[in-house]
Amino acid sequence: MIERVRVALLAALLIVGLTTPALAQKPVKIGVLTPLSPPGDAAAGQFIVRGAKMGAEDVNARGGVLGGRKIELVVEDDSGTPEKGAAGFRKLATQDQAVAVVGQFHSSVMTAVQALAEQFKVPVFSTQASARQITEKHLNFTFRTHVIDPDRCQMWTRWAKERGFKRAALITENTDYGVGLVDETKKAFASLYPGAELKTIIFDRAVVDLTPQLLEIKNWKPDVLFNGGIGTPMYLIAKQAWDVGLTPAVPTLISYDAPSRPEYWKNLGEKGNFASFIVYYHPTMKLTTRGEAFRKKYMAEFKEDPIYGALNGYSQVVLIADALNAAKNDNTDDLVKALLAGKFEGWNGTISFTRGEGPYWQQWTPPMLVTQYTKPEMAFTEVKIVYPAELKTGDWMAAPKRDLQPDGPRDHVHLQHHEDDQLGDGRVLHDRQLRPVRADREPGRPPALVSGAAAGDGGRLPPRAGRPAISSAADVRRRRRAS
Repeated sequence: MIERVRVALLAALLIVGLTTPALAQKPVKIGVLTPLSPPGDAAAGQFIVRGAKMGAEDVNARGGVLGGRKIELVVEDDSGTPEKGAAGFRKLATQDQAVAVVGQFHSSVMTAVQALAEQFKVPVFSTQASARQITEKHLNFTFRTHVIDPDRCQMWTRWAKERGFKRAALITENTDYGVGLVDETKKAFASLYPGAELKTIIFDRAVVDLTPQLLEIKNWKPDVLFNGGIGTPMYLIAKQAWDVGLTPAVPTLISYDAPSRPEYWKNLGEKGNFASFIVYYHPTMKLTTRGEAFRKKYMAEFKEDPIYGALNGYSQVVLIADALNAAKNDNTDDLVKALLAGKFEGWNGTISFTRGEGPYWQQWTPPMLVTQYTKPEMAFTEVKIVYPAELKTGDWMAAPKRDLQPDGPRDHVHLQHHEDDQLGDGRVLHDRQLRPVRADREPGRPPALVSGAAAGDGGRLPPRAGRPAISSAADVRRRRRAS
C-alpha cells in the first residue's frame, strides 16, 4: 500500500514537473487588426504588420515577457470596413484570446471596434486612425499613439494662412475621417483664419470618377486644394485634379503620409509632383535608442527608410510588452492600469497615457510636419520639411505653369507632360478631352492604382452596386451639345 502511494506521488510530481514549464511558455497573443485589402488602404496595413512583426521579434529576442513567454501576433484583415473590423476583433478577443489589439488605421473601423473592446475588456490601439471621437468618448480600453484631426486641421489652416491662401477647397470621402476633416477645418478656419473662404465637397467612397467635383472646384478658383482621400480615393483626386488642369497650378496638400511610400510615384508619375503632404516621421528626425535600432534593422532588411506606420506598429507591440512586464500578468484590467501608470520608450520619444479633456484621453501625439515633393521620382529621404517654421529644412515651392492650350468648343487640352496617358494599344494620348461622367451611363473604369508590392492587390476600388450616379457639370454638357 505504501509503495503504491509512493509511486502515485512520484507520478504526480513528474506530471507537475513536465507541465509547469509548458504552461510558463504559453505565448501571449497580440492581435493586429488592419486593412490588408480594398476598399481599405492595404499598403498602409502591410507596413503596420511589418513593423508589428519586427516588434514581436525584438521582444522575443530579449527573452519575451512575463518570465520567458513569447509574443505571438495574430493578424486579421479588416478591409477598411466596420463590418469586417468588428468580426475580426470579436475573433481576436474570443477565439484567439489576444491581450491587446493594434493596427487600427481607418477611423470608421476604429469607432466600430472600440465598443467591442469595452465589452470584451481587451485594449485596442489606434495606430493611424485620427478622428476626434475615438478618444473623446473616454473609453477605458481605447488607446491612441497617433495625431488627432483637430490638430491636423488647425495645422493645415495655419499653413494656408502663412502661405496667404485665402480660398481653400477641401474634397474628401464620406467616412468618419472625411466628415471629421470637414467639421474640424470649418472650426479651424473660423477661429484661426477669419475672412478666408472654405469650400468643402464630400463624395461617396465608392465613386470611380471625380471629374465633376474637381471641375466645380476649379471653376471656384481656389488658392489651395486639400486632398482628404484615403488610399485609392486619394490617388483618384490627385490624378484627376491634374487631368482637368486644376493642379499643379493650384497647390495641393494631401492630408496624410501616403506619398512617403514607394508606391506613390508608381501610381501618379509626374502628376504627383509639387504636392505637399503631412507626415509624422521624417528621415532627419533624431529617434530614441529603440527607434534608431529599429530604423537600422528595417533599412538592412528592406533596403529603404521605414514608413511611419511601421514605426508606430513596432512601438505599440513593444510598449504592450513593457506594460505586461510591469503588470506582472496578462490580465487585461491589470494591463490597462500598467499602461496608464507607466512611461514607455517609443520610436521618437517617451510615450505616456493621461486622461485629459476632450479627445486628449489616453492619447499620445507624434510630431506633425508638412513636406513637399519638387521633382518627379524624388526619394522621400530627400524631401524637405516646409512647415512649421521652427523645423523647416527647405522652402515651399510653387509649381511652374503647365502649357494648357484650349482648342475649341470640345475643350481639348494639350498636356505638355503626357507620358502617363497610355492608350491600350501602346499609343500615347496627347490631347485629353475633359468629359465628366454622364448620369445616364456607367462611369468608365477607374485608373489602375498600384498599392505597392507589399499589398499585391492592384489597389483598384471596384464600383459598388446601387451607388449614386455622378452628375456632370452643366457648363461642360452645354458645350458638348453645341459641338
